[in-house]
Amino acid sequence: MLSYYRAMTVPSPVQISPVQGLHHVTVMASDPQRNIDFYTQVLGQRMVKVTVNFDDPGTYHLYYGDRTGQPGTIMTHFPWPGAARGVRGNGEVVATAYSAPIASYDFWLGRLTGPGLTGAGLQVSRGQRFGQEVLSVADPDGTWVELVFEDGAPVQDWPASPVPLEHALRGFHSVTGWVGDTGAVRDLLVGQLGFSEVGTEEGAGGPRTRFRGGGDDGSGAGVGLFVDVVERPGQPRGSFGAGSVHHAALRTRDDAQQTAYLEQLTAASYRPTPVQDRQYFHSIYFREGNGILFEIATDAPGFPDDEPVDGLGKHLRLPAWYEARRPAIEAHLPRIVSPEYGVTLGTRELGATPRDELPGPGIQVLTAGRPLGEARVAAILLHGRGATAQDILSLEGGLNLSAFTYLAPQAAGNSWYPHSFLAPVAENQPHLDAALATVEDLLTELEAQGIPAQKVVLGGFSQGACLALEYASRSAVKLGGVVALSGALITLDRDADLDGLPIFMGVAPDDAHIPLDRFEASADLLRSRGAALDARVFPGLGHAVNAEELDAMRALMQGVAAQV
Repeated sequence: MLSYYRAMTVPSPVQISPVQGLHHVTVMASDPQRNIDFYTQVLGQRMVKVTVNFDDPGTYHLYYGDRTGQPGTIMTHFPWPGAARGVRGNGEVVATAYSAPIASYDFWLGRLTGPGLTGAGLQVSRGQRFGQEVLSVADPDGTWVELVFEDGAPVQDWPASPVPLEHALRGFHSVTGWVGDTGAVRDLLVGQLGFSEVGTEEGAGGPRTRFRGGGDDGSGAGVGLFVDVVERPGQPRGSFGAGSVHHAALRTRDDAQQTAYLEQLTAASYRPTPVQDRQYFHSIYFREGNGILFEIATDAPGFPDDEPVDGLGKHLRLPAWYEARRPAIEAHLPRIVSPEYGVTLGTRELGATPRDELPGPGIQVLTAGRPLGEARVAAILLHGRGATAQDILSLEGGLNLSAFTYLAPQAAGNSWYPHSFLAPVAENQPHLDAALATVEDLLTELEAQGIPAQKVVLGGFSQGACLALEYASRSAVKLGGVVALSGALITLDRDADLDGLPIFMGVAPDDAHIPLDRFEASADLLRSRGAALDARVFPGLGHAVNAEELDAMRALMQGVAAQV
């Protein structure tokens, strides 16, 4: 399989402290009001922040936790109204456990199974794990929520909670991931992040291994200390949708420690993203060997940074870069009511029927990212010669942009056209025209699904990059942007105005497939035709993709997603 990614940073050794444990867990939901009611009125968590997905401002980002939203108490949700239900499987976190007082077992069993809160009661399963009683229940979208009964660390009580103080949940106990290989998780958590291994016990689903983070108060108590994994060799991977956990965030104290982890994880080939400003914390993201997406988030600035503690969650908070577009964002967001304050946020009525899945233009199209029926932005990714749609689709994990649906068509024989892009065009016909028609067909289907070309980023690697540039150069369709990773124009005789089209191009100066003079000539022509071009040459890149190119691709795509 062709590798599309090469990490270029080689850091020096650094001294870092162990990761403390869990910071937050982020889940995809469907109906936002139903989600609010369950986590605030059933579980008694405070909605400490109402904001938007920073990569997709047309979607809420709802945060629940203790009174101030301390790290280790925060469950967050991106609600996509009408989203299809996800399917649990290997390579993802499948359950989040809260800590509950030992003496509150009967209270919570009655609360979750009684008819008063849900109309018919919830289906609750009981069990034991590492000597502790556990109750498990599915939230309205099917997300597994567990209560582990222990003498845990206290958290800041929310006076307005419908759950009596003595029975209040105490933040997280743990998360559970399903994996094919526990060793890959051990390599990350113990080998890189300073966790310790607690032990392994047999369970119905397979052996469960527990890892403990480094944060506690000196007495052995702490919030969100544990990560469990259940080993299930040979079992299928999960299918992402409503109810699926997007990522589990681990906790570190400050930016300096996070930077140290960024460097260490890069050196260990975990391919972490650059630091992302999430307003209330700073984040880096990376995947372990089974595919579970982890984040390392800082404690600061915290949720009271932009509104007082007594008013947390009362208003829609937007980062500064979205404030100028507040009216458009509020008009797009579904109407929700805060149970704590009785205020209404958002204006759009729910009830739209989800769009159908992409029927496809007669060729195989692989997909990833956000379900098509819930997406407003899309990326069409074109693989290189000799590679596959699955190869180019692997870029999705490194980009970590939850707003996008990704489509990767598969070329017959793993090639879009038979000869070099430098060959006379006639020698690559009719294959070249057929490949361009494939892009056109996908754009037509996306338009029919409610995603216009202006909301589509067309990208590719090598032969696919050349094809992407050629389509943008020839077509009268105005795309959202184009990304060409090791590519150049096939023809240099077009002169239509590109009208500010964002384009990123990257190449090595000695790339054997993409001559530098052709890359530079393509860049000059695209600029002269009005493209907003970012063209870079990377010594030592070879015929691959590096972290700086992914950063540029991510920035271009974020710009497209930010347009409501």
